[in-house]
Amino acid sequence: MGTSDSAPMPGSETEWTVVIADDHSVVRTGLREILSSLPCVRIVGEAQNGLEAIAYGKRYQPSMMTLDAGMPMCNGMEVLGELRRWSPQTRVCVVTGFTSVGSLSDWRSAGVDGLFLKSSEPTELREGFSRILAGSTYLQRDIRCLLDDRQQVVELTLRERQILHQVTLGLSNAEIADKLSISPKTVDNHRSSLMAKLGVHSVAQLVAYALKEGLLEPARQA
Repeated sequence: MGTSDSAPMPGSETEWTVVIADDHSVVRTGLREILSSLPCVRIVGEAQNGLEAIAYGKRYQPSMMTLDAGMPMCNGMEVLGELRRWSPQTRVCVVTGFTSVGSLSDWRSAGVDGLFLKSSEPTELREGFSRILAGSTYLQRDIRCLLDDRQQVVELTLRERQILHQVTLGLSNAEIADKLSISPKTVDNHRSSLMAKLGVHSVAQLVAYALKEGLLEPARQA
C-alpha cells in the first residue's frame, strides 16, 4: 500500500456503490459526507453492526465497503471473511480507532484495500477512497509510520486469534474445541504454538501479552 501525488478519480461513466459499516452514528455521518462528495458514488447502505454489514454485502455486492474493526455482533475481521465469500469483488477500507501495531499488522496481512485511522484528516480519507475506488490500495500515513517503526510483530492465523480469544475468556481446551468444532488435541496444539510464538509460559502471560499488543481486537467473537 502506498500513496502518490495524484489520485485517479472514478470515471464519469461508472457508478460506484458503497456501504458504510460502523456502530457510531457520528462516524457514519462523517464518512457519508466525505463519500458523497466524490463523483459517481452512491451510498446504498449504512450498517450499525457486523450482521447488518454482512447482510448489506450480500444484498448489494457494493463496489466498496468502509468497515470498522470492532463492531457488535460480528467484528470487522469476521465481516471481511463473509464479504470475501459473498462479494469478492468488493473493495474493503478499514477505518479504525485501534492503534496497536498488532491489530494494524493483522489487517494489513488480511489484504484489505485501504487502512485508515478514525483520526485521519477528511482530505486524506477522500484521497484514499478515490484511489481505492479507482483500483489502487491506500495505507494512511500515520499507520504507515506505526508499522515502519515496529521492531517485531507477531502474526497469528485467524484460528490462532480465535483460540487466543477463547483462552482469555477462561475456557478449557474441551470447551474451545466444542465452540470451534475442532478436536481438543487441535486446540492444545494451537495453544502451544501461540505460547511459543509469543514467548510466554503461562496463560496469565499469554493474556497480558495479547492485551498489550492488541492481538485480541480483530478477533472478538459475537
